[in-house]
Amino acid sequence: MTEPAQSAARRVWRELLRRKRAVFGLWVIGGLAALALFADLVANDKPYYLKLDGATHFPMAIELGVKLGLREWPPELVNQRFASLAERAEAAVWAPIPYDATEPDIMGGVFEPPSRAHWLGTDGIGRDVAAGMVHGVRVSLSIGLVVVAIQATIGILFGGLAGYYGGVIDLVLSRVIEVMMGIPTFFLILTVAATFPPSIYLIMAILGLTGWVGIARLIRGEFLKVRAMDYVAAARAIGASDARIMLRHVLPNAIAPVLVAMSFGVASAVLTESGLSFLGIGVPAQIVTWGSILSLAQENITAWWLAVFPGAAIFVTVTAYNLLGDGLRDALDPRERGT
Repeated sequence: MTEPAQSAARRVWRELLRRKRAVFGLWVIGGLAALALFADLVANDKPYYLKLDGATHFPMAIELGVKLGLREWPPELVNQRFASLAERAEAAVWAPIPYDATEPDIMGGVFEPPSRAHWLGTDGIGRDVAAGMVHGVRVSLSIGLVVVAIQATIGILFGGLAGYYGGVIDLVLSRVIEVMMGIPTFFLILTVAATFPPSIYLIMAILGLTGWVGIARLIRGEFLKVRAMDYVAAARAIGASDARIMLRHVLPNAIAPVLVAMSFGVASAVLTESGLSFLGIGVPAQIVTWGSILSLAQENITAWWLAVFPGAAIFVTVTAYNLLGDGLRDALDPRERGT
């Protein structure tokens, strides 16, 4: 990276850090990302350490090895419910939330309000809501980031080609963009959900393949503006290829509005996924998401915790990404610099 590019990046970063709301959004997003990354260590019905009948085991590490195909469960731990082993165990170290997100607590009840045993209560089949909330972070953030990555890839490709070359290519790609704008995403998801088995990957693909239009229009407009700059003409004069000009000279100077759109896009994808999960569309029943927890509140209107906690999580996450998007927009706007 050249020094001017580094200086520009540092300047934007400094401007972003001067905006307290954007910094707050960054901290929230960073905390959610850390929680998603270490969800299995925070909420798990398998202990970190277990001493049973004189033998020492590390069940959480064993589970990881089993998932990766590196080892098998010891015979004395195969098909065991670790909650039932707690009384027999000579020593055990448990996760902060000692429950699995998808397994009901056979020792507890259903629709239990928040308590010392279940910090955020239980749902209609006895699953711990706190464990579901922790693992739901991973689902929501994964969907948001994957969807936006698909949208940005397609949008930058189509919008960049249309804006740089213009003419017939711009005309054809603009018509493609207009056609995509007319596709009702919600009804397409309903059609796919009725045709194929529930799959979170299909939801990601549909949201990504139908939501790139806004990014394409943004990048097209920026390419139209930047391609007329003197440094682009100079690059052409010295014989630089179109691909080099677009990637090295035009795109870095046209990407700023797309970064803002991507931030808002993650928030929109998280909100859309939560809404689809609430309706029970597309997401497999065994996957716990914030929207699926929220939908269980319909079964018992007195179970307020099933509505309050996932609703608050969705609100905080969407707000954090919107605050980050606002901060990026201001930091990238020269007119806002220093104000």
